[in-house]
Amino acid sequence: MSLSNKWLKNNLCSTAIMGVLITFSASSYAKEVSMESAVANSVLGMIPQSMATYWAKDGIDLQLSLNQTLTKSLLKVAAGKLDSALVPPLAFDALKKGVGPYKKMGNKATQLASNVRTLFGVPGSLFQAVTWADDDIKNWSDAAGKRVFIGPPSSAANKQIMALATAGGLTEGSYDPIKAPWGAATQSFQDGQFDVYVGAFGFASQSLAELSLSHKIRILSLASENQEPPAELGLQIAIIPPNTYPGQVNESPAITWQTLMMMAVHKDFSEETAYQLTKTYFENRAAVAKTNAMLTQLPTIDHLAGVNAPLHPGALRYFKEIGVSVPDNLLPQ
Repeated sequence: MSLSNKWLKNNLCSTAIMGVLITFSASSYAKEVSMESAVANSVLGMIPQSMATYWAKDGIDLQLSLNQTLTKSLLKVAAGKLDSALVPPLAFDALKKGVGPYKKMGNKATQLASNVRTLFGVPGSLFQAVTWADDDIKNWSDAAGKRVFIGPPSSAANKQIMALATAGGLTEGSYDPIKAPWGAATQSFQDGQFDVYVGAFGFASQSLAELSLSHKIRILSLASENQEPPAELGLQIAIIPPNTYPGQVNESPAITWQTLMMMAVHKDFSEETAYQLTKTYFENRAAVAKTNAMLTQLPTIDHLAGVNAPLHPGALRYFKEIGVSVPDNLLPQ
C-alpha cells in the first residue's frame, strides 16, 4: 500500500471546504472510490482511514477527503458527484422531506434523495455534555438560562443535541443555544463563549482527555438508561464510565446518546464494488476496533443500526450470504 497526502493549496488545506485528501491504493488495477467523512481525529474520520488498508488489499483504491460537512457530502452522493460518504440518517430524512439544511431546495431535494442507497451502519460519536467541574452546572437542569453549544449551523446535530437537552430536563427556550463550527468549539469553550459544551466525541477521546488535564470537567448525565432517544433521530443510549478521562470528576456513569451513521452511495454505484466495500468492512471491523480505544464499539452494533435509506444491491447480496435479515423498508427500490 502506498499512502500520499495531496494538498491542493496551502491556504486551503486547513479549511473544512477542501479538507485533506488521502489516497490509498494497493495496485494500479484497483477500483477508485471517492469518499468523504468528518474531521480526521473523529470516529467518523478514523473509521475510513483505518479501513483503507483492508479495502486496498481487496482492490479498492480509496480517495478519501476529510474535514467535510456531511450534510453537503450527502448532496454530492445524491447528485452523483461523489461515490460514497459517511452520513447521518437524520440528514437523509431531511433530504427526503426537503427540510432543515435542504429547505430551500424544495422538490429537488426529494428527487435527489431517491438516488441514495446505503451499504451499512456504523457507530458515530457520543454526545458528551461537558462543563467545568468547579462551576455551578452539576446536571442538565442547572443549565437553564445558560449558553449551550449545539453544533455547527445547519448541522444534523442541532436537532439531536436539543433533544438530548430536553431529555435531560431543559425545555426549549429555557437556555441559549449556541451554534459554531466543530473545529472551533473546544477553544471557544475554553474562552468562555458557552457554558455547556455538547461535543461529538469518540469514546475516550484524546482531545477531551487533554481538555480535562488543563481543567477538571464534569460530563452531564441523563437520569436513567431508559431515556431512549426518539427513533427518528438516529441515536442510541451510551454510557461513559467514571475515570474515562483523567480530569473527569463524575463518580457515577454518565448516560448520554450516541450517533448512528451510515455509509451512503449513489444508486448507480457499481454493485461489485459495493459488495466488496461491505464484505471487507465486516470481515475486518473487529481487527480495526483493536487499533484505537475510540473505535472499540465498531463491532458491537448491528449491521443495519440507524440505516434508513434503501440498501444498495451489492450490500444486500453480502447480507444474504451471511444470513442477515433485512427489513422490507430497506430492500432496494
